[in-house]
Amino acid sequence: MAMIFVTGGSGFIGRHVTQELLDNGYQVRVLDALIDQVHGDTEAALPESVEVIRGDVRDRHMVDKALEGVTGVIHLAAEVGVGQSMYEIARYVGANDLGTAVLLEAMIDQPIKKLVVASSMSVYGEGRYTKPDGDMLGFLRRRPEQVKGGQWDLRSEDGQSLVPVPTDEEKPVDLSSIYALTKYAQEQQCLIFAEAYGVEAVALRLFNVFGAGQALSNPYTGVLANFAARLANHQPPMIFEDGNQRRDFVHVRDVAKAFRLALEKPKAAGQVINIGSGRAYRIKDVATLLADAMGLENIAPEILNKARSGDIRNCFADISKARELLGFEPTHMLENSLGPFVEWVANAGAIDRAAEMKRHLEERGLVS
Repeated sequence: MAMIFVTGGSGFIGRHVTQELLDNGYQVRVLDALIDQVHGDTEAALPESVEVIRGDVRDRHMVDKALEGVTGVIHLAAEVGVGQSMYEIARYVGANDLGTAVLLEAMIDQPIKKLVVASSMSVYGEGRYTKPDGDMLGFLRRRPEQVKGGQWDLRSEDGQSLVPVPTDEEKPVDLSSIYALTKYAQEQQCLIFAEAYGVEAVALRLFNVFGAGQALSNPYTGVLANFAARLANHQPPMIFEDGNQRRDFVHVRDVAKAFRLALEKPKAAGQVINIGSGRAYRIKDVATLLADAMGLENIAPEILNKARSGDIRNCFADISKARELLGFEPTHMLENSLGPFVEWVANAGAIDRAAEMKRHLEERGLVS
């Protein structure tokens, strides 16, 4: 029975990946630092059959121990948060980039031939756009003076309104936050290493992951968890800009399946692959949908009409490549999968730290 090593395996995505692997006949070993911001005061429970090592992926001795007898690696360990990365720079670069480097060095002398790393849609910056005539555009970025003036939507140089379209993997990267920079470095380290050492590596660019088990009291986690924490405390979800920005929300169970498929499908080796739902949702519609599901229809979102440094306007996934190379097909769509999430929120309890997060960003001049 193959042993798979999962870094960050006690986290939100990691727990679902671990269960997906167990359900499909794998043994699993987990390394996780169990940091307070993600896990709070309690350790996340994993099945008894999982071997859990508490430690930092930057600890070479610990990583060497964890790699013994392993046939494949899924690398999830990372600090996560666009806003926080803009002022805790050393923390993000250290955990994400140095942590990946330590893992890869430790793998050099091990007979490991499979590696899947979690990357992020944040590496794209703005997603794909076309002109009204259908011409596809490449690199696009909002200028700070436009954003400060409340011009949220992108326009062409000649003033035409642009149409956001699904973002494919050929879209040039545009690293607009320290977090995005570290995720791109992680994926590229893994792919470069794999080519040099004959390892089959895959980088999965995850879009906005949701589902039961997210860290509700971590204001830098996914937007749906942030909204849920606010609503659970009878506070309105806080939405930057005007709420019409669009994102792709993919269920954590679909994400977990994608990681397993990436381990198993030889055609995926050497590739970067989007993992999303393939659908676009306006952020303010997501807040309303969640409030309705929680029975709080009377709590409307708070539209801030301010922007965070590093934020983009629109990005949602083209998942054609995932379908072709992995046989991936999402089955848990946002609009029909909120019931279990809402039930979990009701039982989990949540400390609302959104205002604290906003204050930290404002104090550093990262909100305009």
